[in-house]
Amino acid sequence: MATLAGREGVFASPQFRQYFLGQSLSMLGDGLRTLAIPLLAFKLTHSALSTGTAFICEIVPFSLFSLVGGSLADRLDRKWLMIGCDAIRFLVMALFAVLWSAHALTLPEIYAGLIVISTCAAAFLGGQASSIPYLLGKERASAAIASLTAAENTSNLITPVIGGAIFAWFGPLPALILNAVTYLASQLSLSRIDSLGPDDPHGMPNLREIAGDVKLGFRTLFSDPGMRAQAMLAFFMNIFGWGAYAVVIPFLKRDFAATDQEIGLFWGLVAVGSLAGSTFAVRNAARWPFGRAISIAYTIDALVFLPIVFVHNLWAVAFFWAITSGCVMFEFSQIVGFRIRVTPEEQVGRMMGAVRVFVLGGMAPGVLALGWIADHRDPRTAMAIAAFAYMFFALFVWITPALRDERR
Repeated sequence: MATLAGREGVFASPQFRQYFLGQSLSMLGDGLRTLAIPLLAFKLTHSALSTGTAFICEIVPFSLFSLVGGSLADRLDRKWLMIGCDAIRFLVMALFAVLWSAHALTLPEIYAGLIVISTCAAAFLGGQASSIPYLLGKERASAAIASLTAAENTSNLITPVIGGAIFAWFGPLPALILNAVTYLASQLSLSRIDSLGPDDPHGMPNLREIAGDVKLGFRTLFSDPGMRAQAMLAFFMNIFGWGAYAVVIPFLKRDFAATDQEIGLFWGLVAVGSLAGSTFAVRNAARWPFGRAISIAYTIDALVFLPIVFVHNLWAVAFFWAITSGCVMFEFSQIVGFRIRVTPEEQVGRMMGAVRVFVLGGMAPGVLALGWIADHRDPRTAMAIAAFAYMFFALFVWITPALRDERR
């Protein structure tokens, strides 16, 4: 259980430091994979549709299996669950490397491997969310989530440069091997932790228990007024947030004639903003009540995103997008920490599984709708719709007591 005194930071715990190292290595593997696999799919087929299908093979299984992953995380030994997930991901990436070196890797095999990897990722993250209150206590959940998010953003800042260079100079094989090695290193790091809970694992659930766990996860999510209001808001914000994300490259290409190199630099600047937001969240995790922090963050996010619709300079867009990305990282840390704090510890995994399925349900309709608008009208119009939707949602937070006045 939590071992820290009330005023100590999250890295005062040797167990959390070891845990953080394992998570960071796993995130490094994720970052390399999300770059290497789409490039590999495109190299095999030279088809944008095939590359997009690879992305779908990651997101859809992850969303759906999050329900079962939360159930497993609450019932099984989380340390060995997470190690097992990384072991499977290591084997899949190692198999990709072997098949590629033998000139036998096919696109269906890549899709199948991605489905397995994303399924394991759902169980892995279910264990991550449940482990934090066990290691540190609920009061440090926001700071811990912010620290992990900062590590993820640092990975996102580094891996496009490293992975892209490796892929360009040496081809897919070294990138695939390095990706597999990061998952192996994560296993070794996590194996050095004493325990991630629960204290009394119940063993593998049967189908009836899984169904009961899924119901419990949704009941826990929607029975709490604050979590229910925030989840509903997140669902609708994901419609427009992911929709805007899906059209950003057409927006940069068509409106600013951006080159591929400029787009790469654009995402690098955005990653800097994300890292800054995560760092700010670490240092100010418990400074303000949740309702006040999230209300102000959403307002700043909306106000900063709005100029993107009107500016006509690529680097001005990058500047504003980086700031809004930093706001998103702060919001994410606050929201996940809030959910962990108000949920009984033994139900965190199931609740997080339910919330992932629900809030990520807004992604597909948003991507399809704003993508259609971008293709049939123009990307700037799609961006404008997202920007004004953000303004509405920021106002919604201020007029909703269950969000604005939440102090837990």
